[in-house]
Amino acid sequence: MKKFNIRKVLDGLTAASSSSSAASAQSGNRENDMIQETLQSEHFQLCKTVRHGFPYQPSSMAFDPVQKILAIGTQSGALRLFGRAGVECYCQHESGSAVIQLEFLVNEGALVSALADDSIHLWNLRQKLPAILHSLKFNRERITFCHLPFQSKWLYVGTERGNIHIVNVESFTLSGYVIMWNKAIELSSKTHPGPVVHISDNPMDEGKLLIGFECGIVVLWDLKSKKADYRYNYDEAIHSVAWHHEGKQFVCSHSDGTLTTWNVRAPAKPAQTITPHGKQPKDGKKPEPCKPILKVEYKTTRAGDPFMILCGGLSYDTVGRRACLTVMHGKSTAVLEMDYPIVDFLTLCETPYPNDFQEPYAVVVLLEKDLVVIDLAQIGYPIFENPYPLSIHESPVTCCEYFADCPAEVIPALYSVGSRQKRQGFSKKEWPISGGNWGQGTLSFSEIIITGHADGSIKFWDASALMLQVLYKLKTAKVFEKPHGKEEKSSTEIVDEDPFAIQILSWCPESRVLCVAGVSAHVIVYRFSKQEVTTEVVQLLEVRMQCELNEVESPECGGEQVSAVSTPGTSSSPQTSLPQSHPSTSSNNSSDGLRDNVPCLKVRSSPLKQSPGYQVELLIQLVWVSGEPPQQITSLAVNSAYGLVAFGNGNGLAVVDYLQKTLLLNMSTAELYGSTDPHHRQPRSPRKTRQPSAGLCDGNDASAAPEEKCKSPTSAKISRKISMIADQKDDARDNSFSRSRSSSVTSIDRESREVISSFYFCDSLSKKSETVAVPSLWVGTSLGSMLAIALTVPSTPEQRMQQPVGVSFCGPVVRLKGGILRMAQLDASGTLLPHVYESWYEPNAPEEERERPRRRRPTTPPSSQENPDCQYAVVCSEKQAKVVAMPSQNCVYEHNITETSFVLRADVVTMTAGVGIACFCANGHIMTLSLPSLRPLLDVNYLPLTDMRIARTFCFSNQGQALYLTSPTEIQRITYNQETCDNLQEMLGELFTPVDTPEAPNRGFFKGLFGGGAQSLDREDLFGEETAGKASRSLAQHIPGPGGMEGMKGAASGVVGELARARIALDERGQKLGELEERTAAMMSSADSFSKHAHDMMLKYKDKKWYQL
Repeated sequence: MKKFNIRKVLDGLTAASSSSSAASAQSGNRENDMIQETLQSEHFQLCKTVRHGFPYQPSSMAFDPVQKILAIGTQSGALRLFGRAGVECYCQHESGSAVIQLEFLVNEGALVSALADDSIHLWNLRQKLPAILHSLKFNRERITFCHLPFQSKWLYVGTERGNIHIVNVESFTLSGYVIMWNKAIELSSKTHPGPVVHISDNPMDEGKLLIGFECGIVVLWDLKSKKADYRYNYDEAIHSVAWHHEGKQFVCSHSDGTLTTWNVRAPAKPAQTITPHGKQPKDGKKPEPCKPILKVEYKTTRAGDPFMILCGGLSYDTVGRRACLTVMHGKSTAVLEMDYPIVDFLTLCETPYPNDFQEPYAVVVLLEKDLVVIDLAQIGYPIFENPYPLSIHESPVTCCEYFADCPAEVIPALYSVGSRQKRQGFSKKEWPISGGNWGQGTLSFSEIIITGHADGSIKFWDASALMLQVLYKLKTAKVFEKPHGKEEKSSTEIVDEDPFAIQILSWCPESRVLCVAGVSAHVIVYRFSKQEVTTEVVQLLEVRMQCELNEVESPECGGEQVSAVSTPGTSSSPQTSLPQSHPSTSSNNSSDGLRDNVPCLKVRSSPLKQSPGYQVELLIQLVWVSGEPPQQITSLAVNSAYGLVAFGNGNGLAVVDYLQKTLLLNMSTAELYGSTDPHHRQPRSPRKTRQPSAGLCDGNDASAAPEEKCKSPTSAKISRKISMIADQKDDARDNSFSRSRSSSVTSIDRESREVISSFYFCDSLSKKSETVAVPSLWVGTSLGSMLAIALTVPSTPEQRMQQPVGVSFCGPVVRLKGGILRMAQLDASGTLLPHVYESWYEPNAPEEERERPRRRRPTTPPSSQENPDCQYAVVCSEKQAKVVAMPSQNCVYEHNITETSFVLRADVVTMTAGVGIACFCANGHIMTLSLPSLRPLLDVNYLPLTDMRIARTFCFSNQGQALYLTSPTEIQRITYNQETCDNLQEMLGELFTPVDTPEAPNRGFFKGLFGGGAQSLDREDLFGEETAGKASRSLAQHIPGPGGMEGMKGAASGVVGELARARIALDERGQKLGELEERTAAMMSSADSFSKHAHDMMLKYKDKKWYQL
């Protein structure tokens, strides 16, 4: 409660300060005092919700065969758990060390993780957010291998020194029983056997432990007699060992690509030695060595031959061949090529018991960048269709947008066209990782995430109800000609790699119009259609954004800066080509041999078959001008109600009518100001060369030739600078934000170029004399100026296609510190006015069948004489936010968001309780402000910016949702909505569900009679403190986890609430009884010790006289 009270106090203070500092007329303040703001600080709370995507840099894997849950550990200490589609969970070890091994307590709702920092942890999976119950940190030895037998509470831990320690997973204490390496190997051996690489118990005799040492020695250890029964020696190093289920044979994989099969009772030599991928010499010599077989699994079936599955072992002459998984079944050997290197694999079997026929049915293969499950039961070993959203990184993500509260019909429409894109040839069976249950609570609104990728593809994802499912994939590169090799690459391209990479997305959910800007200075407008069409000629519009560089004198800076103005006549007579299929590059050279009027990419010349879904309406390309490449696009907006698309860069802005396929406007930023230009610009020598001012370009060398290629965001590992400014002389390659951001961006006074940074289409009162809202385009620049352009759009559909759209300039509206990031519009009551749009209609339907809906526009109340202002413009920049009354253009509220940092992303968002501004700063703070008064409601230091990826992909959405790319393969979703945080437990899925463990295999009459069945072992009797004693305290340190009994209590909810509560009560009672028993034992030990000492004293003085004492 204190936190909320402090927030309210701060609300009052900041509201007072912002009101006092606002440059506003008294009448404006009085009017705004009457606007009742419903959004308060208690409506906000920040927390992570779910993480989607493939685990970045995976290192280990485990599977619970009863619960059907898969766990994956990563090199950064993350833990990802997967059940049925939609059931997934993310946890993180605090140390951040790599997870080297995972072991499930099968059907117990618990997991043991071993880390590279020599710690082991016990996770409780019976609660929706798993927590660590116990940790054990080894101090003197490095952990190399762990083994937890089925239905056992004793964990075997092998170390680098070759010793094996035993841990009680219930109490997480070490047993005094230790298997020392020098006792395991032969006494005559003079060398250390190396680290322990394998531990497993004999499937038929739990008292026999098989220990594999790296050097090639395998030892069968008798736990009861504490000595080695057999020792098996081989010349090559061992990587893994696998048992036959009858316990009479085991298989070892070696570093020379061989598999050795050993009979347990014949340690002298292997019963069989094979090299699966080795060439067999004709003269009977030993086959040539192959690459190491990193892992082998030996699985038996009742009805047929056993399966032997292995990874590695390929011949050394297979250079460049991809990683393979080999499946040997009877006489057949199948080599399955993988797209990425194999990290680990697991064979899924029908039974969890190691002493029964295994009956394998699938293999889970964990690759460096993918998860593949192979069906062993079908001919050809097809793979299962993966239901998880693990393909986010199929091509690197270059931009991201998040839309919450979308129209309900959009997701079904995208799904219907996307379902036709699915691959064929998958296994017919259900996905085998099917554990867990979905959450009960759901969000009532639909959510869509759109990701743009380096290969030019765009993916639409259904993100509703904390799940993620791909809906539809669009390939924008189809409209261009693709070079077949590097030698055929066009000399006009401005990026070395990924020339089709998506840079900016603009999408209207209501009309389903999509507009994308790519790194090669191109813009594509798409319309959504349910019908397939073949486009003979792609509609093309070439735009020549020509401008001379000019110096800007700024009194604050004291130096010269570069800005952009166009040459006279550029806007009045724009250079544009008519719609055509592709430009003719042969004649597009100027007299001095420089490239001129040439686009960066060659447009497809053959007919384009467009499937149902998004289809190209218009392609716009910026062309080379006098030997200089076009600058990359920094801002983009599309509006379906007006039929216009606007885009801008460092040269200026252009507005295109995508219905009539014409260029309406092409002018520099300076011309927008007219006579009110706040900058003093001086002509600059036209002889001076320049580099393209593009944030995705490599601008290290300012003196490079104009033809110098630019790096794409994925190859140079940098992103478009958030304020759309490029500093040519800074380290653009550097991935740290502070350096790539550069000094020119952190201070408005030191900007080197005024770039168009944002657009907003709306019906507004942009001129002071206006009383009726007219279609307008608001333009935001990197120097903090907001300017307005009025548009005259013909009213009827017929006139719209015949008459041109009129354009008139209204000049600057307001100026802020820092580049403009976001603009929006409120009505007189402080309600957010929705953007104007035209509802979707089928563009390929015949004219007589086409029912084209009328344009929707926000309702604007008529102004009164007392107070003519009836709209408010909300403008947010990198440094501050302002609310401006329209049409008077008086600033009624102002708030400085940050002084020492800068805002990376700002969005005007709609919550259930009202409207506000959400901001993410470079210093990691997430803030929300109320509207219209700009009161701070939330300020949390959430995430220090460590990677440009976060800055490039962070985005807010309505209803308190946000996301960012936390790694190259994973999306992290967060919420800043108090209601969502409160309901998160209900919405999350459950990993653990009550399932009966299958019955143990029947021993059979004769095996029971003659003792041929599995031999059990009382491990408690062997490893318990009474028999084995206590382990050395200095060997390992026990750390109680934060998940303790409180975590167990958190699990007692839902369907298994009562059962879980009863179990917890028993556990607590058992814990107390155990403590009582320990105290009783300590007292008995003390009494025994006292009795012994008393007896010794009595014997000592028994026969002595009193004078001898």
